[in-house]
Amino acid sequence: MESSTMTGDLPRAVRRKWLALDSLTVQVKSLQAAGKRVVLTNGCFDVIHAGHVRYLRSARQLGDCMIVAVNSDASVRELKGRGRPLYPLPERMEVLAAFPFVTYVTNFSSASVLPIIKALRPDVLAKGGDYKLSQVVGSRFVRSYGGQVVVLDHVKGRSTTSTVRDLHAGSA
Repeated sequence: MESSTMTGDLPRAVRRKWLALDSLTVQVKSLQAAGKRVVLTNGCFDVIHAGHVRYLRSARQLGDCMIVAVNSDASVRELKGRGRPLYPLPERMEVLAAFPFVTYVTNFSSASVLPIIKALRPDVLAKGGDYKLSQVVGSRFVRSYGGQVVVLDHVKGRSTTSTVRDLHAGSA
């Protein structure tokens, strides 16, 4: 889905952060040429909670520019199962773009974020603490050109998957 078709009704400040991959690639090259450190993270971000906010804020502190790549609705369903996402891609991206510590948002529809990582070549690839370094998609590629891969602290008790499960079970 093209970002221009999803951003029409959004506030200008949010629209400005929402870039298609080709535009984002140009922007990243320009930032890196100016000596700026680019941080990339990715995820479904279906039900954003305090753990996401803390993780994204911490990731932003690793560089000058924070990019969040968001899974499409179809890839969320593939990863998380029927009934997901709870919120459609435009809404998930709008929420992320509204955070002051997020510089840009983009989306991807493949099962893997690796094509985004290869296109952007971030200085830092960051993931939440619910991952082990060996599980981070693209870590080998990022390290191959001297980039850094960081797994940030996990906020215990905060998980969208468990929250959704509790909601469906009626225990939330």
